Amino acid sequence: MANEQHKDFNAMLHDSKDMPKFQIITDTKSIEKYGGSKMYFAPPLDYDAVMKRIPWGKLTTVGEIRAYFASQSGADFTEPITAGIFVSIAAWASFQREDSETPYWRTLKAGGELNEKYPGGIAAQREKLEAEGHTVIQKGRKNFRFYVKDYEKALFPLAENGG
Repeated sequence: MANEQHKDFNAMLHDSKDMPKFQIITDTKSIEKYGGSKMYFAPPLDYDAVMKRIPWGKLTTVGEIRAYFASQSGADFTEPITAGIFVSIAAWASFQREDSETPYWRTLKAGGELNEKYPGGIAAQREKLEAEGHTVIQKGRKNFRFYVKDYEKALFPLAENGG
């Protein structure tokens, strides 16, 4: 995303875009990749609600949230592109609000990777995660990427906690 300071992310967060909805896909490669043809689209506010449930010191990933939504809705999988966009919208909406903070920094990308698209980028997310006791490690020789070490041990089980 660009020009974040000029966008109203809370308005975006509350724009459901006719979601939730389902779509049946017919592309064979996608069906094989995602394990079925029934795709679910969750609205942005649903991502924000799940992200707010992650307690101090715990983590989740975009993939965990997608799996949770698919399970709860009876779909085979949750659409991945909007998932990434809506997680970023929830982060920026929280950043723009003065109350009702969403602890977006606790939502990681695949493999425990930090999200450069969050407010303040990697540095801000790293600072918040380390303040909660997580260890952030750097990988790569030129294009550095940052991950929470042993993030799996800190995953918050969404289905067992309010699902």
